[in-house]
Amino acid sequence: MERYTLMKELGEGTYGSVLKATNNESGEVVAIKQMKRRYDSWEECLSLRELKSLQNLHHPNIVMLKELVRQNSILYFVFEYMEQNLYQVISDRKILFSEVEVRNLCRQVFQGLAYMHQKGYFHRDLKPENLLVTEDVVKIADFGLAREIDSQPPYTQYVSTRWYRAPEVMLRSDCYSSKVDMWAMGAIMAELFTLRPLFPGTNEGNQMYRICSVFGTPTIDSWADGVHLARTLNYQFPNFDGVQLSALIPSASEEAIDLISMLCSWNPCNRPTAEEALKHPFFRNGHYIPPCLHFTAAANRENHSDGSIEELEQKRDMGYCGALYDSSLNYNFPSSNKLDTSSSTVASSINTSRTTVRGVSDAADFSASLTVLTCNL
Repeated sequence: MERYTLMKELGEGTYGSVLKATNNESGEVVAIKQMKRRYDSWEECLSLRELKSLQNLHHPNIVMLKELVRQNSILYFVFEYMEQNLYQVISDRKILFSEVEVRNLCRQVFQGLAYMHQKGYFHRDLKPENLLVTEDVVKIADFGLAREIDSQPPYTQYVSTRWYRAPEVMLRSDCYSSKVDMWAMGAIMAELFTLRPLFPGTNEGNQMYRICSVFGTPTIDSWADGVHLARTLNYQFPNFDGVQLSALIPSASEEAIDLISMLCSWNPCNRPTAEEALKHPFFRNGHYIPPCLHFTAAANRENHSDGSIEELEQKRDMGYCGALYDSSLNYNFPSSNKLDTSSSTVASSINTSRTTVRGVSDAADFSASLTVLTCNL
């Protein structure tokens, strides 16, 4: 590591920290991921799934691994440097993205995903923090949870960050697929239109509650496997009819709403592949700008998270978030006649301030079972 001069720490996660550094020979700025775990041999390093996937994935929309260094039993991944992640871009944004901007951003991510899935890997932890941005380029990063598509189940039951976690994973399926990446992209795409997370659940029970409040309760006809998974857990879905997604995302076109709805289908089989998503009419509108994001362009629209929405959000969250408690077996939810499921009320829940603690992938959330929700509205 003597060849690099460390400049500053960019962030820290469960498995390591990321540092900004300069290559002393070339002057190139890089990002170095320093792993917390110690590795006593190269054999241990070379068996890492993250390394195996990165060695096989070379695409303009996937972050590039430049070098792997092991020194004093500490492992370092040396990556190309990217200026910021999409979460930072969204957080700093003062006005809504135009649809052209959303389209160009999502196109790049779907292109990276299509390549990744075609090469036999799925990511399992897509979220704005793992999409890196420099000027007009977006790249998928952090392959710590990536897995081979043709690997044999059972798969890890706890993957991905809660807000972007597919329902089959929350229901403890041990045989999911690359369609979990597509669910995450539906949630991210909706967030780009509103600058707010679509499902900012405070725990897995609240997460499922929020999903059902938007898309309605799944049935044996719409998602038989999910109903069976729920019965295995003795879990009862909250009872909702759902709302019009266009009421929650008024700035999105019909094509955008249709694609988001498809990506967030209860049944994974009904979600499009990344390649199919790229052929959706949403991406046929306008001219293709390869790959271009005009983050600094002035969008002629206003941020619609006004005071009235924020007030509704506070009232709604006070109504149920404080009434959650843990349970090991019983998963009962209030009936729909006790809940306000109007579009305006559901819309308030997605306008949660981005200062809310994000649905991180922590061990506590994994060990805790789905929670019981009591509600006095």
